[in-house]
Parts: sequence; C-alpha cells; structure tokens
Amino acid sequence: MTHNAQQQPPKPDTELPTQYAPADVEGPLYERWVERGYFDADAKSDKPPYTVVIPPPNVTGSLHLGHAFEHTLIDALTRRKRMQGYETLWQPGMDHAGIATQNVVERELGKEGKSRHDLGRDAFVERVWQWKAESGGQISGQMRRLGDGVAWSRERFTMDEGLSQAVQTIFKKLYDDELIYRAERIINWCPRCLTAISDIEVEYQDDDGELVSMRYGDGEDSIVVATTRAETMLGDTAVAVHPDDERYKHLVGKLIRLPLTDRSIPVVADTHVDPEFGTGAVKVTPAHDPNDFEIGQRHDLPSITVMDEHAVITVHGPFQGMDRLEARSAIVGALRAEGRIVAEKRPYVHSVGHCSRCKTTIEPRLSMQWWVKVGPLAKAAGDAVRDGKVKIHPQEMEKRYFDWVDNLHDWCISRQLWWGHRIPVWYGPNGEVVCVGPDEEPPSGEGWHQDTDVLDTWFSSGLWPFSTLGWPERTESLAKFYPNSVLVTGYDILFFWVARMMMFGLYAMDGTPPFHTIALHGMVRDQFGKKMSKSFGNAVNPLDWMDKYGSDALRFTLARGANPGVDVPIGEDWVQGSRNFANKIWNATRFALMNGATVQGPLPDPAKMSATDRWILSRLNSVVAEVDAYYDDFQFAKLSDALFHFAWDEVFDWYVELSKTVFQAGGEQAEVSKRVLGEVLDVTLRLLHPVVPFVTETLWTTLTGGESVVIADWPADSGFRDAAAEQEISTLQSVITEVRRFRADQGLQPGQRVPARLTLDGTALAPHEAAIRQLLRLQPEGESFTATATLPVAGAQVALDLSGTIDVAAERKRLAKDLAAAQKERQQAEAKLGNEAFLAKAPDHVVDKIRTRLTKADEDIARITAQLERLPQA
Repeated sequence: MTHNAQQQPPKPDTELPTQYAPADVEGPLYERWVERGYFDADAKSDKPPYTVVIPPPNVTGSLHLGHAFEHTLIDALTRRKRMQGYETLWQPGMDHAGIATQNVVERELGKEGKSRHDLGRDAFVERVWQWKAESGGQISGQMRRLGDGVAWSRERFTMDEGLSQAVQTIFKKLYDDELIYRAERIINWCPRCLTAISDIEVEYQDDDGELVSMRYGDGEDSIVVATTRAETMLGDTAVAVHPDDERYKHLVGKLIRLPLTDRSIPVVADTHVDPEFGTGAVKVTPAHDPNDFEIGQRHDLPSITVMDEHAVITVHGPFQGMDRLEARSAIVGALRAEGRIVAEKRPYVHSVGHCSRCKTTIEPRLSMQWWVKVGPLAKAAGDAVRDGKVKIHPQEMEKRYFDWVDNLHDWCISRQLWWGHRIPVWYGPNGEVVCVGPDEEPPSGEGWHQDTDVLDTWFSSGLWPFSTLGWPERTESLAKFYPNSVLVTGYDILFFWVARMMMFGLYAMDGTPPFHTIALHGMVRDQFGKKMSKSFGNAVNPLDWMDKYGSDALRFTLARGANPGVDVPIGEDWVQGSRNFANKIWNATRFALMNGATVQGPLPDPAKMSATDRWILSRLNSVVAEVDAYYDDFQFAKLSDALFHFAWDEVFDWYVELSKTVFQAGGEQAEVSKRVLGEVLDVTLRLLHPVVPFVTETLWTTLTGGESVVIADWPADSGFRDAAAEQEISTLQSVITEVRRFRADQGLQPGQRVPARLTLDGTALAPHEAAIRQLLRLQPEGESFTATATLPVAGAQVALDLSGTIDVAAERKRLAKDLAAAQKERQQAEAKLGNEAFLAKAPDHVVDKIRTRLTKADEDIARITAQLERLPQA
C-alpha cells in the first residue's frame, strides 16, 4: 500500500486545531483544488479514460437534495478513478430548460406590465440571455459547496454555439434519413404556457371531477356513454363498441344523433373498447384524446377541434367563447334539460395530467407538430442492452427499460416557445419545405420564413454525452472520452433522458452507445419514506445542512443510504451522526499525530509487530478489497457502512485504544506501532476521501506531508492477511466486551477503578494484560483482595473485588424487584395468549404486541437472573 506522499518529507507543523470547523476549511480547499487543475481532463493523456457526464441541471434551478445525492455518488466514483490513475472527466454543464426559463422571464416581464409579445421574438430571446448572465446558473456555486470535482474549464450550456451546431446537425441528418417528419397528431397541450409539452413535463394527480353518463340517439337506436370531459362531446365523430359485444351488434354501422348538435355520428366496432368497463360503449373525439385519435385513424373518422389554444370553445352554438370548465357545466345542464343525463357521479376522483411548470390541467389536442420516427432508433437502443454493449445496474431495472423502448411512440419534438433551438426548417411561398444544416445558407427572398417552433429540451440534452465533447467535429476529446464510462442518474428519467441519449448516441456515433453502464439510483425521501415537497412541509435545503454540519456530513449521509435503484430516506439526525463521524476521524488523527504516528519509511517486518499491529493491517487489507468490490458494483451504502465501522469501531475504538499502553511504555515496540498507526490512518483517509473529501484532505496532508489526497494513489490490497492475529484480537475484544457489560450491569461508572486478578497464563491473552487492565479500569489486586465475582471468558479468568465498590445487599434487592416485575409481565402475557376467546377477537397487531411483550419479559428474566448469579454473596 504505497502512495506518492512517501517520497516527500512530512510538513514540519503537524499540529491540528482541537476541533474540526468545516466552514473554515471547505471553501478554501475547494478553490485550491480548482486552481491546481486537479479536476481538469487532458485529451492528449496516455492514461486510460474515465468519463461521466453530469445530468445537466436546469439553468433556472438551485441545488436540492436530489442533486446533492446524485452529485455525491458521481463525485465519489470520479475521485476514486482519478486516484487509480485514470484520466478522469466529470463533464459539467447546464440545460437551457426551454419552458421553465421562458416562464421565469415572462414572470419578470409581467412585473413590468409587459408580455413577450410586447418585446417581439428577438428582443425577448435577448432578454432571456441577459437573465441567464445575471441570475441563471446559481447551482454552479452550490456544486462547489458540495465539493463536486467537475472539469469547470469544459463547462457547457445546451444553447451555446457548439451544442447548437450539434443540434442542427443531427436534426438535418434525421430529416434527410426520413426519421423526422411533420404531422397532425394528439399532443399534451398546456393552455397556460401555450405549447406542447413532453410526457415528463406532465404531472398526474388525483382530482375531484365528475363522471357523467349520457344517452346518444333515440329509442332502440340509442346508446349510453360516460365521460369526465363532457365539453369534448361537441367534437365526437363516433361511438365505439367492441366487435364481440352482443348488446350493440345491431347498432354497428348505423348513424345515431349527437345531442346538442345537428350532426349524426356512426357506431363503429373497435377492439380497443373494453366491453366490461362501464356501458361497454365509448364516445370518440379524435381531436381531443390520444386513444380516440387512434380509433379515428383506423376508421377514417373526421377530427373536429372544438377548443383553441387557450382551451376556449370555438365551435358554433351557445357554448362558443366559453372556457372548457365553464362549458362543461353548461353542456351537462343542456343535456339534463333534454333528459339525456342517465347518471352523474360527484365527486369522481380520477388521475388528471397537469403542466409541471404552471400546474394547469393539460388538454390533449390535435396539432401540427414535428416528430421523430423512433422505431429504428428505439430498436437499436433496446438491442444495445440485450447484446451486452450497455449494462443497466441494478439488472432488475432492465425490464422497465425494455418495456419502455420496445413500446415507444413517435416523439413530438416541437414546442411553441421562443426560447430554445429553433427548428431549422424554412417554408417557401409555393409550399416549399427546406431543412438547413449548420453549414448551409437558408433560402431567402420574398415569402420565405423559418418555422416559429423550437425543439423540445430533451432533444438537445439527448446529445449531451457527445455534443459536450465537440461533435459533430471529430475532436481529440471525442476520441478520448466517448463513450462515457458510466451514467449515474435517477430511475425516474430512465425512460426520457436515458432512452433519448441511447437512441441519439447509437445513431450519431456509428453504433457506439453513449456509455458502458447505466447506474440507476432512487429518489431522496424524508426519514419516514415520504416524498419531499414544499407542499408537504418536509422539503430541505441541503445548503442549510451543509452550513450546520459541513458538506462531508451531508455527503456521507447520502452515500450511506444509497442502495442501487432504491429510494433514500434522510433525516437531520442522520446528518448530525455523520458530523460526529467526521469529528471522530479528526480527533483520532490528532491523537495519532500527537503520539508520533508516521508514514515515513517502509512498514516494519511483521515478525517485529505485535498481534494488535498484524490484526489491524490484516483487517485494513480486507477492507480495501471489500470497498473496491462495492465500488465496482455501485454499492455506495455498503462501502460507506464498511468504512464507517472499520474506521470507528476497529481503528478508533480498538486499535487506537490498544496502542495507548504501547505508546506509554515506549521502546522499539512503540516505534513499530507508530508506523503501523500512520499506515492505517493514511490508507483509511484515502479510502474515505471520495465520499468525505474535505476533512480527509486536511488530515491526510497533515499526516503525510503529501501535496493532496485528490492526486494520491488509491490504496491497493497488498495481500497481507493474518488469521491468527485476527482470532487473537477477536478473543481479546470478547473478554473486554464481556467484562464491560458486567461492570455496566453492576452499575459501575465507566471510569471507576476495580481491583482485579487476571488469570491469563497459557492463553493468547497473556501479552495483553496491560491493555486489558487499562481499557477495563482494573487496578492490581492488593493484600486484602477478595474475589467477589469471577468471570470465565475465552479460557481466561477475570476475578473482581466489588466489595468496596457496590452495596451488594442493595443491588440484590433492586434486581430482585426487577425480576419480580419481569416475571409478572410474563405471566400476564402468557395468560392472554393462552385465552382462546381473546385470540379469536383481538386484532392481529394487538396479538403481535403481546407476543413481543412476552419475548421481552423472557429476555429481561434471563438478563436479571445472570446478574444475580454474578453478584457476590452478601
């Protein structure tokens, strides 16, 4: 386990402050790392590459716990790989976030009493760029607070010149390959934002609505349909039934009267209809429902749009000019007046889509839009995983991925916004349509104009793994760092961002997928497992916790909860516990430095080491191997837990404590242990660094004199193991633990000294008598020593004289009282569980509670009885 610091002399000043103050350390340390270029990535390097892109946060965003969680995991991976000798690139950047950013700037204009239309398109876009320069991207500063080791010199923005060229290039390529087309289809429409929005921008929630059943037609030629959107009946062009539904076979092909209109509509047979649901008949509104649109296509039905982009009724009649909700009530009233309402159910709770930005109810709407024909692209994305080119971790997430890409519908990529990549298509005066590449001049002259729509934000972010490296130019960076080594992202955007990157990467990069591995993590939740939300009152600003406990504490808490693909609960108490861990690391290292721990020179020959030294080095190597295996499997929770317990339990609570007697004694053995302690801390700090970078940097540079742990070598398992030493120290631990438990049971204070006789001859514990006495506060036996309690442990005997430390009679009386209470509790629980009448009537949770009481009573009886047996006779 060598490292580059050993070639340098230690710093002359190895003093550490008595307490760790994160606020004094973190900011200056991070700026030093950036200034020294530790996070830069050199495309000319001959080191093997390791590349991860940041899931680009919105330019409107600020750091939330989800960001902090994801960034912690990526930073841990990249810091380790950098230490392992890889040319590591963590690619930073931000997304222009079309609709979100436009909304922010429009709200600012609204305060001035203006709209974007008052400014005009060019002036509005300029205003957005101005807003970005002044207010956008605050998340970059917050990433520095967290310690993100990103290559800031390579930071990109999805609207910068290079990425805009990439967008235009791939649009042109897809268009020429007939994989982009323009067509009228049903899309998600926001009547407030006045644009189509993607599926991921639709939030579904249960709303109170109404389910209205109404009769179409008259007499035998009538049929009942139900709807939650009565206003759309004005655009119905058919009623559909299942072909095998005997109830309606006589109606299929007939025309029936559509109420409130002067139209008649056909009854069609379609297998999409579920005959078991409702009346088995559904109204068909092709212009306002995606399923109805498909039925309309199959049966060549007309599509009648009855609402404009503001969701206002446009068809002639008494409802024209009404808002959709106002029209809904008016139409139901008119149908009721005609006696056509068969049933009404209010409230009717059902799932309704809302715009994630403004919370307006989404309106499915027939609209002329640009689309990507995803069939061949999605097939390639699915095959890349099936063929093993790309691995999804955890593997059980593969099914969700295949369910998505194997059933992907064509993708609507146009948005009716002004902020974004404008669609590079020009229309001529005689119906000409020309798609223009980045190196081509657009057509000009009278009557020519560019498409007014912009592209979906996901279109440009789908290019992120290669557009950030200079594509479409064949740059050195692209050759070095593509494909990415791993993508770390939440399972919630597996279908949206991940699938689009897979499709575009395979298409643009000649069949090379954008990454080797997709590592999916869960969502951060509160300590009770509830989704964090401002509306729930449980949302947390991670900056508050970083201010209070330090960035390392937040990072360690998040990493320790990160099981692959599983949601992560987090509470402030846990962050406070991680702060305590950072303090423990600090105090233990400070103790080691004060006692001469060193990293200078080679490790002593194991033959000169004590069993304690050999034990901790054996355990250290095991932990190195264990942590490596967990990293390679993206098991952040397990690696963090392994490091926590090794550092706190084994190094600080055992090895440091056992070494104190050796340091006090001095001599050659003390010098050996000082070198071993220095090695253990050196390696432990390097193992911890990727997760808790700030405190480990401060301690490691002080301990070793090295330049920075950021560029130190990652520890390697030397292969040293000593099973005999591990067994010996395990026995020692069991003796100390058992006697400590006995002392606590007898009510002795931890620091209270007790006379004791140790019989260790012939056991592996003989060399450890001084350590046993020091750790257990056992003083030598005197002339008046009386063994009032004897504990046989691991082949040895520990005899204690408690006559001068406790009132045996009073202690027996107290324990007897506790024993009687436990026995009474047991009798009551047994009586209830033996009562058949009670068991027959009591709820399961009540019975379970009584069984738990019985188990607890049995445990208390056994514990108290053992304590009484160990007490000396009064």
